[in-house]
Amino acid sequence: MSAPTRKRRWLAICAITASGVLVTTPAGAASGRGHAPFGTRALHQLAAQRQQSTGMLSPSVAEDDDDDGNEADEIAEGADQYAEARTSPGVVAPGAYGAAWSSLADLPSTKGSWRNITDLPYNSDDPRYRDIDSNSSGGSGNVTGRMAAIAADDDGYVYAGSAGGGVWRSGRGGGHWKPISDRLPSQSTGALALDGAGRLWLGTGEATTNADAYLGSGVYVLSDPHHGTFSTRSRVGGDELESTTIHELRFGGGKVWAATSEGVWSHSTKTLKGSWKLEFAPNPDYLPDGSLAHDPAAPYKNITNDIAIDPKDPGKVVLAVGWRSGDDYNGFYTKVHGTWTRITSGLGDLPADADDVGSVTFARSADGSRYYAIDESPEQLNSNPDSGLEGIYVSKSGAPTGPWTKIADYKGLAASGSALTGAGYMPGVQAWYNQFLTVDPGDPDHVYAGLEEVYESKDGGSTWSTVGPYWNFNFPCWSIDPAKQSGDCNQTTHSDQHGVAIGRYHGKSFVYVGNDGGVYKRPVNGSQDASGHATDWTSLNDGTIDTLQYYSVGIGKDLDHGGVSVTGGLQDNGQSVLRSNDTVMGSNFGGDGGDTLTDPANGCNIAEEYVYLAIQVTQNCAVNDGGWLTDPSKATSYGVAPPDNATGEARFIAPLAADAKNSSTWIAGGRHIWVQTHGYAIRSGSEWKSVYDLGEGHTATAVAASGGKVYAAWCGPCNNQGFTRGIAVGNADGTGWHDIALPATGADGTVPNRYLSGFAVDPKNADHVYLTVSGFSRQWTEGPGAGVGHLFESKDGGTTWKDVSANFPDVPADSAVVTPNGGLAVATDLGVVYRAPGRSTWQRVGSLPAVAVLQLKLSPDGRTLYAATHGRGIYTVPVSSCG
Repeated sequence: MSAPTRKRRWLAICAITASGVLVTTPAGAASGRGHAPFGTRALHQLAAQRQQSTGMLSPSVAEDDDDDGNEADEIAEGADQYAEARTSPGVVAPGAYGAAWSSLADLPSTKGSWRNITDLPYNSDDPRYRDIDSNSSGGSGNVTGRMAAIAADDDGYVYAGSAGGGVWRSGRGGGHWKPISDRLPSQSTGALALDGAGRLWLGTGEATTNADAYLGSGVYVLSDPHHGTFSTRSRVGGDELESTTIHELRFGGGKVWAATSEGVWSHSTKTLKGSWKLEFAPNPDYLPDGSLAHDPAAPYKNITNDIAIDPKDPGKVVLAVGWRSGDDYNGFYTKVHGTWTRITSGLGDLPADADDVGSVTFARSADGSRYYAIDESPEQLNSNPDSGLEGIYVSKSGAPTGPWTKIADYKGLAASGSALTGAGYMPGVQAWYNQFLTVDPGDPDHVYAGLEEVYESKDGGSTWSTVGPYWNFNFPCWSIDPAKQSGDCNQTTHSDQHGVAIGRYHGKSFVYVGNDGGVYKRPVNGSQDASGHATDWTSLNDGTIDTLQYYSVGIGKDLDHGGVSVTGGLQDNGQSVLRSNDTVMGSNFGGDGGDTLTDPANGCNIAEEYVYLAIQVTQNCAVNDGGWLTDPSKATSYGVAPPDNATGEARFIAPLAADAKNSSTWIAGGRHIWVQTHGYAIRSGSEWKSVYDLGEGHTATAVAASGGKVYAAWCGPCNNQGFTRGIAVGNADGTGWHDIALPATGADGTVPNRYLSGFAVDPKNADHVYLTVSGFSRQWTEGPGAGVGHLFESKDGGTTWKDVSANFPDVPADSAVVTPNGGLAVATDLGVVYRAPGRSTWQRVGSLPAVAVLQLKLSPDGRTLYAATHGRGIYTVPVSSCG
């Protein structure tokens, strides 16, 4: 490709590991990667419409016409990278994160308290930022981070479980949210469910098998969900479900059933005491206590997706079992003469062949007369570039054994008003990741289904409407000016659906959906336009719920309003911009936001990485009224990707840094170490210069520079199939480059053979540098050279390193900064720790929930520490209060 790819919204193709994160299929595991494209970026749609009306294309769009069509393969190639940073070089034993949380909680705390600065509405449609790289005016409105599960009751209470930011409660039918799970050791949600007694059950561990999800610590119950909060004392059973993901919780016969990544389990609903019972695991030898527990395929061999319980006979249960990419054990199981047996016939249209049963979701009508199911097909996932959806089905007998009738396929849904077809995809293209299903309690023929979009049927599946289209860009009524939109260009939901619930508020019934943009609602029997699109969606992401998943943060002076401007890159929600006078935070770039550079002297000078070093730069915060539609010269952001973006030789979230002594010198890392010296005035990728080749198969994981001295860390291979890592040091002018000799085995006291995640250079001495190391020490990691330690120090420019971890918790370390007083702050997967000047031991900074902090930055004056969390927004704390 001659230009950066122009598509957004990466979704990983990966599976569950035992460590707490997710990775792609290793060699020897269940095969099948599938095609999981981004949702197409606004630019493509705007350009296509503009070409129809004017015959013109902007230069950046015209370059994109050279794309070779292999983007889905590139996405699949990079999908496991968040996870491999935490798991390589081997398999991580269960319990690693639980032990790390206990260790972190035992540290003494600094006196400082964190302040959330992103707890205000984040408008993805902000009219201030209608630049060429923005998704503004797509129709999703206010957004927050990914929601994995939703529950609602008839008293106006709604519960939203996020991917990495905990569970939230609203007592007003949505909005005015409060966090209710902050005291738990896992903030990753897999399932939420209300039982017949009104108790709220929480299954931790997000089960969408995407790369930035974490495993959980079990199941918890809240007996008074209207007023209480979850605590560790409310955990059900023992530690049987630690380090699993939980896809669904279902009730029947006095039991709660849990579909987990390690089989199907059950527990009495009458008591929280006593162990969970393992009902069925298709491959028990691969469970943590089995003989094949450390086999690379183990994480894939006992995945279960859902449980369907016969309403007329709770003793009859059907299990949906199987890894989404396929294995010969995939299928539907029921008990025959006391033994769980795969159903091989009699299901009707619902497939019995293992190749056609992947991720499955069930939904039962309140009166028991109907059962519905969504089935993702491994065969489709691996062979059909259009869709991985096998179909949507109904059992009109109400029995989970059927017979089942297919009521929708991807072609039928595409014809129901879908916006995906205009984006070049088809419904269910990510059915392994996007699924929900529910039935109107008042009407067994009224069904809501979620894939990338939201679909509704009022006649039991005979006809469907796309009530929540992907976005509005594909529709003829669309205009960048909302005042000029008409017809079916109403507000829609964010794409990528995960959770759904129906509840009542002030006597009216509403459907609540959770997706990659947060929580939305509409009346259950809402209005539609002529195209079948809902006209009455409301975003419930009012700023009181902050589950934004940041990869990065940047801070610069706000020259227009005083104070500072804060920006950051987010999972699936682009780049946020928060200026000092804002009451609403805006988005000036769309899709996934990666690393960020911000000019300390001017916060509107921003470099934003999409993925694979696809960097855009702006010098006015990308403020734009959309004038570029008719005059391409009015675009205020520019693509400046280094060549490693075009060749695919950079990591998904690739490292980008400015020289600490000269903000006009930038360092970017792919296979090569790239330098450009034009700062924010750069306008072309050709202005980068390669100063060092890390070598074939090697890609940069971290870069830093100070006074022209550059440090670069790399890996390659980066997964547990022969993992290697290294460090190279040189100068920004291309001189003096050399590889540092690191022991291959990661012996005691030396840099381990694990993922090298970041550098922190002493501002007073460029030869004095710290190195953060991800993953877990060899106590948990069974891989060659895993070693010990997470923080290493060099005083000779990287030639030699010393382990200075001391009492640092055994948890992945992600980023570090040297504070002006000579202290050291380090971001980890569970919070921030600090070492005071002259000290050797660590303290916990404040009391953040158990959330990953992926990057730390200092304010321009050095007085404030900024933390980019992957699930709870951006937080600040005064440096002076750290110790």
